[in-house]
Amino acid sequence: MVVVVVGGRDYVFRIMDAPTGMTPSHVTPSPLADSPSTLRDRAQAEGYVAMVCFKHGPPRLHGVELEWTVHHRSNPQLPLTPSLLSSALGEHAPRTVNPQSAHLPLPAGSLVTVEPGGQVEVSPPPTASVADLITRTARDTATLAGLLDSRGLVLGTYGADPHRPPTRLLRVPRYAAMQSAFDAIGPHGSRMMCSTASIQVCLDAGEAAQVPTRWRAAHALGPTMVALFANSPDLDGRPTGWASSRLRATLGTCPPFTLPPEPSHDPAAQWARMAMEAPVICVRGDGRSWSAPPGLTFSAWIHQPGLVGRRPTLEDLDYHLTTLFPPVRPKGYLEIRYLDAQAGSRWVTPVALLSALMARPSTIEKVLEVTEPAAGRWFEAAREGVADPVLGDAASQVAQLGADSLDNLDLTASQHQQVLDDLGLRLESILTSRRRSA
Repeated sequence: MVVVVVGGRDYVFRIMDAPTGMTPSHVTPSPLADSPSTLRDRAQAEGYVAMVCFKHGPPRLHGVELEWTVHHRSNPQLPLTPSLLSSALGEHAPRTVNPQSAHLPLPAGSLVTVEPGGQVEVSPPPTASVADLITRTARDTATLAGLLDSRGLVLGTYGADPHRPPTRLLRVPRYAAMQSAFDAIGPHGSRMMCSTASIQVCLDAGEAAQVPTRWRAAHALGPTMVALFANSPDLDGRPTGWASSRLRATLGTCPPFTLPPEPSHDPAAQWARMAMEAPVICVRGDGRSWSAPPGLTFSAWIHQPGLVGRRPTLEDLDYHLTTLFPPVRPKGYLEIRYLDAQAGSRWVTPVALLSALMARPSTIEKVLEVTEPAAGRWFEAAREGVADPVLGDAASQVAQLGADSLDNLDLTASQHQQVLDDLGLRLESILTSRRRSA
C-alpha cells in the first residue's frame, strides 16, 4: 500500500504484486501460449521500455498537440453529444465518435482526435522548423474552428471547462476502464479526462549523453512554465482556488504515477521501473469491459499471467504506456504535458518558449540555474501561479531568457514579435501581482 499526500489530502493506492482471484469479466482464461511478442521476464520488459521511450539522436524535430474544450456558442453550459461533434468534423472525425469516418487529416496535415469529455485535439506532423510547425498548426486550428462554427460550436479559451461538470461522452472500453480505475482513487481522474485541455510540446530526447540533462531541464522548467501560463481557475461553474485547476486534477489522478519523478542520472531505467510498478488500467479484449484486476501492476502481470488469463505481450506493454500521465512522458521523444491550453493564438508563446529554452546545451545550463529555486514547486505553481514569490521571480527570469533565446529558432518576424509581445504582457502581469501583494 502506498499513501501519497497530494495538496493536503491523503490518497491511498493499493499496489499488489500478486493479487489473487480477480480475472476481468471480458477475458476467458485460456492456455498461456507464447507468441513472438510474449513477455516472460521483467528485465526484458524494462529493457524494451527504456529502448522505445528514449530514442537517441541529435535534437532536431519539434511537435505540438493542442487541446480545447468545445462549447455551444449560444450557451457554453449546454452539453455536447458525439453525434454533433461527428457532424461538425465530417470526414476529419475520429472513429471514436464515428466508426465509419475516413478520419482524414486537416489541410496542413493535422489529425483530429476527441477526448473523453468531448475536447478536441489537433496533432500536426513533427517538423525541424518551429516556424513551419506554428504556421501549419495555426492553419489547421483555423480549419477546425470553422468546422465547429458550422454547427454552432466554439473552441474553449481555458485549460479547464469553467461551465460544465465532468461528463464522459465517449463510451468506449478504454475510457470506461480508465474512469473506473481513477474514480476508485478520487475525483480528479474524471476531471482530467473530461474537463481539461492542455498544450503538449514535443521535443527530441537528444543524444545519449544529453538525455539526462534534457530530461532534468524539461522537469525543472515545469513549475515555472505552469505558473507563467496558468489558465484554468474555474471548473464546473465556480472558482476552484487554483490557478491551474487542470494541473491540479492531473497530479491527483493516479499518484504517485502522475507526479513528477525524482531527479535521476538514468531516466530511461527510472521510467522503465516506474512502468513496471504502475497499475494496469486497461486489459484489451474482445468484450465491452477492459477493466484490469484492481491493484494489478504490469510486473505482476508478467510474473502471474493467470491473474489475467494470458501472458502480456509487447503490444500490451505499448498500450500500458499510453495510460501513464506524468508531467513529461517519454515516447521516443519528450512529450511535455504540463501546460494549460491558452486562449486564441496564445499557444504560440509556450511552444516557442520551450523550443528556444531547450535548443542549445548552453541555454539549458542557464535554465537549470534560474529554475533551481522553483524546480520542485509543482503544487505551488498550480495553486498560486506567478503570485508565488519564488515562482514569480523564476518566471521573470525564464521569460527574459526565452526572449533572448528566440534567435535560436527560425521564427518569422511576425511570429518572433508575437511571442515577445505576449511575454511582455505576462511579465507585466507578474509585476502587477507583486504590487498587489506588497
